Amino acid sequence: MIPFNVILFDDFETLDVYGPVEIIGKIPDKYGLGFYSVNGGVVVNSHQVSVNTLPFSEMDTGGVLLIPGGMGTRKLVDDADFIARLKALSQSAPYVLTVCTGSALLARTGLLRGKNATTNKRGFDWVSGVESGVHWARKARWVIDGKYYTSSGVSAGIDMTLGFISDVHGEKLAEIISGYVEYIWNRDKDSDPFAVD
Repeated sequence: MIPFNVILFDDFETLDVYGPVEIIGKIPDKYGLGFYSVNGGVVVNSHQVSVNTLPFSEMDTGGVLLIPGGMGTRKLVDDADFIARLKALSQSAPYVLTVCTGSALLARTGLLRGKNATTNKRGFDWVSGVESGVHWARKARWVIDGKYYTSSGVSAGIDMTLGFISDVHGEKLAEIISGYVEYIWNRDKDSDPFAVD
Protein backbone atom coordinates (compact mmCIF):
# COMPACT_ATOMS: atom_id res chain seq x y z
CA MET A 1 0.00 0.00 0.00
CA ILE A 2 1.30 3.44 -0.98
CA PRO A 3 0.99 6.34 1.49
CA PHE A 4 -1.11 9.25 0.20
CA ASN A 5 0.12 12.14 2.30
CA VAL A 6 -2.10 15.21 2.58
CA ILE A 7 -0.43 18.46 3.65
CA LEU A 8 -2.68 20.59 5.84
CA PHE A 9 -2.39 24.11 7.23
CA ASP A 10 -4.75 26.65 8.73
CA ASP A 11 -7.33 27.99 6.26
CA PHE A 12 -6.94 25.22 3.68
CA GLU A 13 -9.79 24.96 1.17
CA THR A 14 -12.18 22.15 2.15
CA LEU A 15 -12.88 20.58 -1.25
CA ASP A 16 -9.23 20.90 -2.31
CA VAL A 17 -8.57 18.24 0.30
CA TYR A 18 -11.74 16.19 0.50
CA GLY A 19 -12.39 15.95 -3.25
CA PRO A 20 -9.14 14.05 -3.89
CA VAL A 21 -9.47 12.23 -0.55
CA GLU A 22 -12.90 10.92 -1.60
CA ILE A 23 -11.41 9.56 -4.82
CA ILE A 24 -8.29 8.03 -3.26
CA GLY A 25 -10.33 6.68 -0.36
CA LYS A 26 -12.25 4.45 -2.78
CA ILE A 27 -9.12 2.34 -3.39
CA PRO A 28 -7.85 1.51 0.13
CA ASP A 29 -6.06 -1.56 -1.23
CA LYS A 30 -3.74 0.78 -3.14
CA TYR A 31 -3.39 3.88 -0.93
CA GLY A 32 -3.36 4.69 2.75
CA LEU A 33 -4.43 8.22 3.63
CA GLY A 34 -2.51 10.35 6.12
CA PHE A 35 -2.91 13.98 7.16
CA TYR A 36 0.14 16.02 8.13
CA SER A 37 1.07 19.51 9.27
CA VAL A 38 4.43 20.98 10.28
CA ASN A 39 4.11 20.20 13.99
CA GLY A 40 1.04 17.96 14.02
CA GLY A 41 -2.09 18.59 16.05
CA VAL A 42 -5.44 20.07 15.10
CA VAL A 43 -5.63 22.20 11.95
CA VAL A 44 -8.74 24.33 11.33
CA ASN A 45 -9.82 25.80 8.01
CA SER A 46 -12.01 28.77 7.11
CA HIS A 47 -15.14 26.58 7.16
CA GLN A 48 -14.28 25.49 10.71
CA VAL A 49 -13.39 21.99 9.55
CA SER A 50 -10.96 20.56 12.12
CA VAL A 51 -8.50 17.80 11.29
CA ASN A 52 -6.12 16.05 13.66
CA THR A 53 -2.76 15.78 11.91
CA LEU A 54 0.56 14.08 12.41
CA PRO A 55 3.81 16.07 12.23
CA PHE A 56 5.87 16.14 9.04
CA SER A 57 8.56 14.21 10.90
CA GLU A 58 6.31 11.12 11.03
CA MET A 59 5.52 11.09 7.30
CA ASP A 60 6.60 8.23 5.06
CA THR A 61 8.25 10.45 2.48
CA GLY A 62 8.05 7.75 -0.19
CA GLY A 63 4.32 8.37 -0.57
CA VAL A 64 2.30 10.53 -2.94
CA LEU A 65 2.01 14.13 -1.74
CA LEU A 66 -1.13 16.29 -1.99
CA ILE A 67 -0.83 20.06 -1.49
CA PRO A 68 -4.19 21.87 -1.31
CA GLY A 69 -4.87 25.56 -1.69
CA GLY A 70 -6.90 28.03 0.29
CA MET A 71 -6.33 31.40 1.88
CA GLY A 72 -3.67 29.89 4.14
CA THR A 73 -1.32 29.71 1.16
CA ARG A 74 -1.05 33.51 1.12
CA LYS A 75 0.92 33.46 4.35
CA LEU A 76 2.82 30.25 3.78
CA VAL A 77 4.46 31.35 0.52
CA ASP A 78 6.58 33.70 2.66
CA ASP A 79 7.31 31.16 5.40
CA ALA A 80 10.86 30.09 4.56
CA ASP A 81 10.89 27.18 7.03
CA PHE A 82 7.64 25.73 5.70
CA ILE A 83 8.79 26.09 2.08
CA ALA A 84 12.10 24.38 2.83
CA ARG A 85 10.30 21.46 4.48
CA LEU A 86 7.81 21.26 1.61
CA LYS A 87 10.65 21.20 -0.91
CA ALA A 88 12.32 18.26 0.84
CA LEU A 89 9.04 16.33 1.03
CA SER A 90 8.27 17.06 -2.62
CA GLN A 91 11.69 15.94 -3.77
CA SER A 92 11.23 12.60 -1.99
CA ALA A 93 7.69 11.93 -3.24
CA PRO A 94 7.18 9.85 -6.38
CA TYR A 95 4.26 12.11 -7.32
CA VAL A 96 3.21 15.56 -6.12
CA LEU A 97 -0.37 16.75 -6.68
CA THR A 98 -1.48 20.32 -6.05
CA VAL A 99 -4.97 21.76 -6.06
CA CYS A 100 -5.87 25.41 -6.52
CA THR A 101 -3.34 27.82 -4.98
CA GLY A 102 -1.40 24.88 -3.57
CA SER A 103 0.67 25.26 -6.75
CA ALA A 104 1.93 28.60 -5.37
CA LEU A 105 3.52 26.76 -2.46
CA LEU A 106 5.13 24.20 -4.74
CA ALA A 107 6.26 26.93 -7.13
CA ARG A 108 7.90 28.83 -4.25
CA THR A 109 10.13 25.80 -3.59
CA GLY A 110 11.64 26.29 -7.06
CA LEU A 111 10.74 22.74 -8.11
CA LEU A 112 8.32 23.95 -10.80
CA ARG A 113 10.81 26.32 -12.40
CA GLY A 114 10.95 25.61 -16.12
CA LYS A 115 7.95 23.26 -15.86
CA ASN A 116 4.33 23.52 -16.96
CA ALA A 117 1.65 24.08 -14.30
CA THR A 118 -1.72 25.64 -13.62
CA THR A 119 -3.75 26.94 -10.70
CA ASN A 120 -7.06 28.46 -9.62
CA LYS A 121 -8.28 30.80 -12.34
CA ARG A 122 -9.52 33.41 -9.83
CA GLY A 123 -6.11 33.47 -8.20
CA PHE A 124 -4.12 32.94 -11.38
CA ASP A 125 -2.40 36.32 -11.48
CA TRP A 126 -1.32 36.09 -7.84
CA VAL A 127 0.00 32.53 -8.15
CA SER A 128 1.80 33.15 -11.44
CA GLY A 129 3.44 36.19 -9.81
CA VAL A 130 4.89 34.01 -7.04
CA GLU A 131 7.23 32.29 -9.50
CA SER A 132 7.60 33.70 -13.00
CA GLY A 133 9.93 30.89 -14.08
CA VAL A 134 7.00 28.46 -14.35
CA HIS A 135 5.16 28.00 -17.66
CA TRP A 136 1.69 28.77 -16.30
CA ALA A 137 -1.17 27.34 -18.39
CA ARG A 138 -4.10 29.69 -17.98
CA LYS A 139 -6.72 27.56 -19.78
CA ALA A 140 -5.82 24.11 -18.43
CA ARG A 141 -8.03 22.16 -16.02
CA TRP A 142 -4.95 20.31 -14.83
CA VAL A 143 -1.38 19.94 -16.03
CA ILE A 144 1.09 17.07 -15.82
CA ASP A 145 4.83 17.66 -16.02
CA GLY A 146 6.85 14.66 -14.95
CA LYS A 147 5.84 13.70 -11.43
CA TYR A 148 4.03 17.00 -10.84
CA TYR A 149 0.26 17.27 -11.26
CA THR A 150 -1.22 20.74 -10.76
CA SER A 151 -4.90 21.57 -11.02
CA SER A 152 -7.15 24.56 -11.30
CA GLY A 153 -9.45 25.60 -8.47
CA VAL A 154 -11.29 23.53 -5.89
CA SER A 155 -13.42 20.98 -7.83
CA ALA A 156 -10.69 20.61 -10.46
CA GLY A 157 -8.78 18.57 -7.90
CA ILE A 158 -11.31 15.77 -8.35
CA ASP A 159 -10.78 15.74 -12.12
CA MET A 160 -7.00 15.78 -11.66
CA THR A 161 -7.07 12.96 -9.11
CA LEU A 162 -9.16 10.81 -11.43
CA GLY A 163 -6.66 11.66 -14.17
CA PHE A 164 -3.84 10.59 -11.87
CA ILE A 165 -5.60 7.30 -11.13
CA SER A 166 -6.14 6.79 -14.86
CA ASP A 167 -2.48 7.43 -15.64
CA VAL A 168 -1.10 5.23 -12.88
CA HIS A 169 -3.72 2.47 -12.58
CA GLY A 170 -5.69 2.62 -15.82
CA GLU A 171 -8.68 4.51 -17.16
CA LYS A 172 -11.11 1.73 -16.27
CA LEU A 173 -10.45 2.15 -12.55
CA ALA A 174 -10.90 5.91 -12.79
CA GLU A 175 -14.23 5.35 -14.57
CA ILE A 176 -15.38 2.92 -11.89
CA ILE A 177 -14.54 5.38 -9.13
CA SER A 178 -16.23 8.33 -10.85
CA GLY A 179 -19.34 6.21 -11.32
CA TYR A 180 -19.29 5.07 -7.71
CA VAL A 181 -19.23 8.65 -6.41
CA GLU A 182 -21.73 9.74 -9.10
CA TYR A 183 -19.35 12.35 -10.47
CA ILE A 184 -19.17 13.46 -14.11
CA TRP A 185 -15.45 13.38 -14.76
CA ASN A 186 -14.13 16.25 -16.89
CA ARG A 187 -11.40 14.36 -18.77
CA ASP A 188 -10.20 17.27 -20.88
CA LYS A 189 -7.24 18.45 -18.86
CA ASP A 190 -6.39 21.17 -21.36
CA SER A 191 -9.69 23.02 -21.13
CA ASP A 192 -11.04 24.59 -17.95
CA PRO A 193 -14.58 25.99 -18.41
CA PHE A 194 -13.80 28.55 -15.72
CA ALA A 195 -10.74 29.96 -17.49
CA VAL A 196 -10.87 33.56 -18.64
CA ASP A 197 -8.81 35.14 -21.40
